[in-house]
Amino acid sequence: MDKTAQIFSMVDKHSRVLLTRPRRFGKSLLVSVLNSLFRSGDQDFQGLKIEKLWKERKQNKVVLLDFSVTCSSRFERFELNFVLHLLNSFSEHGFQCDSYLLPDLLEKLSEWLEGQEPGSLVLLVDEYEAPLTATLEDPKLFNLILKDISGFFSVIGSRDSAFRFVFITGIVNFKNTGMLSELKGLADISLDPEYGSIVGFTTQELKDYFSGYIENAARQLGAEPEALLQRLTGYYDGYCFEKTATVRVMNPWSVMSFLIYPTRGFRDHWFQTGGQPSVLKDLFRSGALKDPKNFAAVKTIPFSQLGGPAIGENFSEVDLLTQTGYLTFKSVDGNIAIVDYSTEEVRHAMAGMYLHQLVGKTIEQAGVMDFAIRLVKDNPETLVRIFNRLLESVDYEAYSIEDAKSVLAVIQIAMINVRLSPVIKVIAKGESVLEVQAGERTIVLTLEYCHPDQEAEQLLQVAVSQLDKPFSGKLGGRMEILKLVLVFSESDRRITVWSVA
Repeated sequence: MDKTAQIFSMVDKHSRVLLTRPRRFGKSLLVSVLNSLFRSGDQDFQGLKIEKLWKERKQNKVVLLDFSVTCSSRFERFELNFVLHLLNSFSEHGFQCDSYLLPDLLEKLSEWLEGQEPGSLVLLVDEYEAPLTATLEDPKLFNLILKDISGFFSVIGSRDSAFRFVFITGIVNFKNTGMLSELKGLADISLDPEYGSIVGFTTQELKDYFSGYIENAARQLGAEPEALLQRLTGYYDGYCFEKTATVRVMNPWSVMSFLIYPTRGFRDHWFQTGGQPSVLKDLFRSGALKDPKNFAAVKTIPFSQLGGPAIGENFSEVDLLTQTGYLTFKSVDGNIAIVDYSTEEVRHAMAGMYLHQLVGKTIEQAGVMDFAIRLVKDNPETLVRIFNRLLESVDYEAYSIEDAKSVLAVIQIAMINVRLSPVIKVIAKGESVLEVQAGERTIVLTLEYCHPDQEAEQLLQVAVSQLDKPFSGKLGGRMEILKLVLVFSESDRRITVWSVA
């Protein structure tokens, strides 16, 4: 895949660059490309677009850093890792320091840089904030590490003339900490539409460069290539990182993992490689996500708030989820970004993780087996029993489930977890209904929330009488619509009465 024209444009227009993207999008590969270009020119890029664009013949001294190797839960260990990493990387070009103390090393580094020929060095820093994102839950350690990393970049900024080019990658932009403020002329291209697809695969690139793999996968699955491409993009496409919200890309890891093993199906490859970060678990139990109805709600964030908290403040959950790739730009309204789950892969995986937090176990462990199949085939009484198994397992002490929409949201999240696409709609008088297509059956759930001072049967009768078009049955052929009116008891924490409408 040839992205070298974009890479050349970046190098040609900017001499100090920051690019943030979620994990496994190819940032490290981009760093490797720049390393090769500045060390050896275009000799490794024969036949690519940059071959005709790259005019530099000077071989630069490239300093390659990867701050992810310095991570530690102990400050002393981090600082030693940091010192050794800087020493090893700069020593390739003649830098020496006898001390393993960071202040001594930075002082020596400043002196050494002052003696370098102007424009002779290229600095490539991968995962610059990895030690910080690893310590978000420990503010004291975070601030100690921040001071060390800021000190390094301050030295780089003070000896700016030594560098031909500086390129920094990371996942989260901690711009509000001032960590990179000493770098002169730093261009943050993370939101720039011109570089919206500098990493990741567009649909067109998939067609241009992976057609053979798609045809092979289609043969193995007994599908038409075009139909398979639509399914693939439907599940993995949707990431958008630039401020016009028009350039969409797919995660390379997910796409290639599927194309290598297509018979394994559409799995949550990107999500699974990240495990279950404790920061995400904490978000599920605090803030807006403490109420399940906010899981699928539209979320917004001003572009000005993307960039992490100032020192001593907490991360906005939308900011953190957006920068780490779980949420992404879907549209823009002025200076406000409307964000949602990046892809169907992420939506499904997040639902599974959130559901596990809600009930403290998997949906199967809660006694809800083969949920998607049951929704397609089972009778209303069995479905209500299944819903109750789920609702009876919820941790009501930890989560705010205090109205009908929140109860419906628990069922909605369970449906998303089995790769269905349920939607909660607001109808007349603020009432909410959940609609989902399960096979050839459309299920419509109306739910009333019964407080201790209310009568469940009375609520049920009123709800049934207010339905505009009560109807359940066949629609012609094999299509079926099933409308259920449910009453959830706050005291019993289950559906106590219900009716087919």
